[in-house]
Amino acid sequence: MASHKIILGITGGIAAYKAAELTRLLIKNDFDVQIVMTESASHFITPLTFQALSGKEVLTNLWKSNASNGMSHIELSRDYDLIVIAPASANFLAKLTHGFADDLLSSLCLARVCPIAVAPSMNMHMWTNKATQRNVSQLKKDGVLFCGPDSGEQACGDIGFGRMMDTEELLKSIQNHLTPKILKNKKILITSGGTIEMIDDVRGITNLSSGNMGAAIANTANSMGASVTLITSKYQNFSENINVIYASNAHTMYDAVLQHIKDQDIFISVAAVSDYKPKEKFKGKLKKDSLNLTLQLTPTIDILKEVGLSKNKIFKVGFAAESENLIENAQKKMKAKNLDLIVANLIHESVSLEDTKVSIIDKNNVIDLPKSNKIIAAKAILKEIAHRINADK
Repeated sequence: MASHKIILGITGGIAAYKAAELTRLLIKNDFDVQIVMTESASHFITPLTFQALSGKEVLTNLWKSNASNGMSHIELSRDYDLIVIAPASANFLAKLTHGFADDLLSSLCLARVCPIAVAPSMNMHMWTNKATQRNVSQLKKDGVLFCGPDSGEQACGDIGFGRMMDTEELLKSIQNHLTPKILKNKKILITSGGTIEMIDDVRGITNLSSGNMGAAIANTANSMGASVTLITSKYQNFSENINVIYASNAHTMYDAVLQHIKDQDIFISVAAVSDYKPKEKFKGKLKKDSLNLTLQLTPTIDILKEVGLSKNKIFKVGFAAESENLIENAQKKMKAKNLDLIVANLIHESVSLEDTKVSIIDKNNVIDLPKSNKIIAAKAILKEIAHRINADK
């Protein structure tokens, strides 16, 4: 069952093509999406495109009702969590402001019982026009959520505000609006990404961790209301109010953890920290003078174990990537490192992949999650953490 049901309204504008990518992202992230298009929108992109992406009939006509009583414009919004208008043209913002209901999309917006969000898209001069700004001001007073617009080069060649928000950022705004704030007032410290231990100035020992699971947990925790500090080795797309600290190797990551762990409520170690490092780093670049090279390796510091055995009163969560005996090995790791919870996965089912299949393990239970993308897995993991923290409280 999808986590949320939304109506995606598409109005006439060159940015209508971006709505196709937004539809794909929404469905990928477990949304049930019903597309409603204005007649103008269908001149920019065909309803058939969205039918293929959403797997549902695209609704366009106020007079062609699928409702048994002919009241689809009223019934449509009853079972949905949010209406998103993307792109929202200047004309449609004016309709919303003044309560016009001359097509299916404007009618269901007027008859809605759920919240509405708009992603404006128009020429910069249309956006800054006093009439548009009056409409925007009134809509905000009416509780309409605005996502953007962004500034940049426009289809007409002008440069300024009016571009529709980037689809990935828009997805985050939608997720943030719909996500229950079950981690509100909680401080979470997260480590993420595969570290690298340098051999010389250009080569290093690392692993295949993409950092995507850590990024998903950080962004989702932020949308759940937590104050998030992320220590990561990867440059990725993070929510802007996450405190991001970059640490490339085990030593710098450990120092950053020590510096920021005080007063945190939760520590989640998602990072794939290198277990070994060269005993000595060579200066410059090693030349390929011979066929063989011998490296002496020494263990790196075990960050998770150090935190687990410390006296910090913090809820500790680790990750275990195993090649065999998944549950048994994960339980041993959880006990050895004094963790409250561990998330385990088989390497071939998660590492460097877009989807993942994990098990959430505590001292008494094993919860096997179905295979899903990492955003959905992150939601499930954080819900389990919140449940345990609230239960303990």
